[in-house]
Amino acid sequence: MKITICGSMSFAKEMLEVSRFLEDLGHKPVLPVDTIESVRDPYRRQNIDLLIAKDIIRDHLRKIRESDAILVLNYEKNGIPGYVGGSVLIEMGFAHYLKKQIYLLNPIPRMSYSVEIKAMQPVVLNGDFKKLAE
Repeated sequence: MKITICGSMSFAKEMLEVSRFLEDLGHKPVLPVDTIESVRDPYRRQNIDLLIAKDIIRDHLRKIRESDAILVLNYEKNGIPGYVGGSVLIEMGFAHYLKKQIYLLNPIPRMSYSVEIKAMQPVVLNGDFKKLAE
């Protein structure tokens, strides 16, 4: 299955690790365009000029459109277990609109938009990648 990996770019290192693991399970993972660069420079995604110049948001949405599913790496961030940020919420909404399967690595976070996340009916893996559909 072709799976686009989504998540806060502060989890870029984890994205690379998960990508390799998904490959070992026989999946075709797709990463954000600047994942490796974000491992080297965690503040890269705060550069609005770079986001616009490289059209990073639209590029990732294209990858979602071309995939079978998305996998949201929702680790703890800012003291919130299962954090889902603004960009990831957009990506989830787009995947939902396209009727793509949405997987969350960890439980749905308690945030102001938890209801919207629940309404998209993601499959919560609870850390078990083997629960991904074939």
